Amino acid sequence: MSNIVSGIARYLSNDVESLDVLSQNVANMRTAGYRTERLKTDFKTGTLDSLPSLNLADGSRSTTGHSLDVAIEGPGFFVVDANGKEMLTRNGQFHIDSDQQLVDAAGHPVQGQSGNITLKQAHVRITATGEIFDGNDSVDTLRVVGVADPTALREAGDSLYSYAGAEADFNGSIHQGALEQSNVDPGEEIVRLMSLTRHAQSVQRAIQAYDEAMQSGINHLGENS
Repeated sequence: MSNIVSGIARYLSNDVESLDVLSQNVANMRTAGYRTERLKTDFKTGTLDSLPSLNLADGSRSTTGHSLDVAIEGPGFFVVDANGKEMLTRNGQFHIDSDQQLVDAAGHPVQGQSGNITLKQAHVRITATGEIFDGNDSVDTLRVVGVADPTALREAGDSLYSYAGAEADFNGSIHQGALEQSNVDPGEEIVRLMSLTRHAQSVQRAIQAYDEAMQSGINHLGENS
């Protein structure tokens, strides 16, 4: 009987964890560059992946007209310096800070091929390859990297991702004056929410049925004693 209880508890725990991930996706539907997360279940063993996998498909792009808003098309990430550690992001909502450095929405310096990027003005031109021009002068080129092992990406908050794998060449393009939206599909998340809710309800009914069976057995033993 203990195996039945542990099995039911495991499935209910899986549903709770999956709902937590789904809730995070829904909460970040309007977060620029957010990647949908998903926990996969091995139905043979009833266990979940230890960490969520990321959907790396491009989100839709919206035109903003702001010269420092930049969107990536293709499988790549901007690189920022977050307290001395290189982190990746798809959120290209950049601005210039008080030190004239190009930074992301959270204030982390955006990395170019030569390191931190210093700009004299916000009205610059950024090409499809990420090269930044101040007038006719080339300032730097945005550092955009591909990831050779997507399973090594980890969500770290503030639209940032840590990455412990090897870098890959970036073969996409850069769009100035635009932002990439979250790639969360609202319709898909609603369907998954309904499916998870139904499954959780089924597990709860199984718990109730097991409890009633145990109670009936206890009462039967009491009658025969």
